[in-house]
Amino acid sequence: MLSRILDALFGCFHHRYSFPMTVKKGRRSPAALVTGTYVVCLDCGKELPYDWKQMKIVSVAADRAPVASLAPKEAA
Repeated sequence: MLSRILDALFGCFHHRYSFPMTVKKGRRSPAALVTGTYVVCLDCGKELPYDWKQMKIVSVAADRAPVASLAPKEAA
């Protein structure tokens, strides 16, 4: 009960995450649209964008273009 009140006031601090997941086919979550990979907070269930190159959670910024496709492009 106390934890729900604190979460309502301050929100989740996102300390525990799932393993990064990459969506290759089908519908992507909004978090996966940023980099193609996301992690899930194990406490609150929120999906957060994850960057494999930086090995960290990234913020959703306007300057980052969403990933168009994860499939490799074939040479013409």
